[in-house]
Amino acid sequence: MYSFFAMLSRMKYIDRWALMRNSRQENISEHSHEVAVLAHALAVIGNKRLGKHLPAERAALLGLYHDSTEILTGDLPTPVKYRDEQIRRAYKHIEGLAAQSLLERLPEDLRGEYESLFDPQEDEAYLWKLVKAADKLSALIKCMEEEKAGNREFIRAGQGTRKALEEMHLPEVEIFTEEFLPAYALTLDEIGETP
Repeated sequence: MYSFFAMLSRMKYIDRWALMRNSRQENISEHSHEVAVLAHALAVIGNKRLGKHLPAERAALLGLYHDSTEILTGDLPTPVKYRDEQIRRAYKHIEGLAAQSLLERLPEDLRGEYESLFDPQEDEAYLWKLVKAADKLSALIKCMEEEKAGNREFIRAGQGTRKALEEMHLPEVEIFTEEFLPAYALTLDEIGETP
């Protein structure tokens, strides 16, 4: 008996934004779905608008699994995770151990199919950048939603996340931010009135 998929199903029990007062809780399962959708969109934008040849489906898959080690580690808050280089290195090590633990829950003949979802491959460096950008976009969208609900707790997080996205200098993100991000500030009725 193997527990890999049963363990992955537990993503829905790991809440994000633990240090913040949320108007609506978000778990890593929901977040991973959104990151997968956004990573796919960024790759499609890269292909259609910028003449790139990115495997959009692979970007979505990487996005879907990008936080799965948090099943074992929990979602370490950003101010803690990035406080200094020593903590960042230690957390990377812990994430590696968590990934290994998850992979060991698969039969040996299937592990190879999943290893690259946890360990960035050199030839996929740009895809991983898009996944990281999608992760940041998802965080920014969460901040926008919380602010729209009147929760001021997320204002600074939103400003910092927007700045981090700009500093990535990814044209796919710039296009998405200009053409699609503003719609997240709309109400349902307003969304229904736009193309």
